[in-house]
Amino acid sequence: MSYNNILSEVSHGINTITINRPNKLNALNKATIKELHTAFNDAENDADVKVIIVTGSGEKAFVAGADISEFSDFSVNEGKKLAAKGQKILFDYIENLSKPVIAAINGFALGGGLELAMACHFRIASDNAKMGLPEVSLGLIPGYGGTQRLPNLVGKGRAMEMILTAGMIDANQALTFGLVNYVTTLESLMPLCEKLADKILRNSSVAMKAAIKAVNANDVDGVNGFEVEIDEFGKCFGTKDFVEGTTAFLQKRKADFPGE
Repeated sequence: MSYNNILSEVSHGINTITINRPNKLNALNKATIKELHTAFNDAENDADVKVIIVTGSGEKAFVAGADISEFSDFSVNEGKKLAAKGQKILFDYIENLSKPVIAAINGFALGGGLELAMACHFRIASDNAKMGLPEVSLGLIPGYGGTQRLPNLVGKGRAMEMILTAGMIDANQALTFGLVNYVTTLESLMPLCEKLADKILRNSSVAMKAAIKAVNANDVDGVNGFEVEIDEFGKCFGTKDFVEGTTAFLQKRKADFPGE
């Protein structure tokens, strides 16, 4: 499919999605959010895709925030609809995909950009990356899940400090906080993400889908994550991947998972 604001490429089971608005530091506007939803939905439904990597074009920014010009004159109801729709079609959608999503943070990840990265299943940053949620400096608060996901990742106190000061942290601080898994050079960022994706590719896609569902259940109000884990664990016993995985282990060979 042809896009105006993003690029999407599939190679050896990895779908790399690149936000491609370098003249706007890859800022998210409504059109870009819609295209990202389409690309992630296509990846979710493509049997050849096992892992997704999302990044930004250029060397300056992953996503440097939302496109403020699109909502500077919004009413209260319009603001609510903007946040609700964005969360539904992109941020919550990514978090609940059945396929692992890696954020390759290649520069500024601010506002909606950091919220996009936090919606991914884990994050790798280049050493030039800067991250923050500056919304209160605009008279706003994070509206795409930032007030919920950031405390889960870094703790309430650090999240409060980042949000209320509207300040940025560098990649090494993000690593110390647990916001990112690894920090590497800009040149090594995509190779490292692809190396991790290759490790993921060796495993059962059915089991990974179940694992993502179980982990995410911990954050859902009214849902007992332990019960979800028990249920998903039991379901694994009825899959062809379980048969192949255990048989391969006992036969001391590499598993060839059918993904069923």
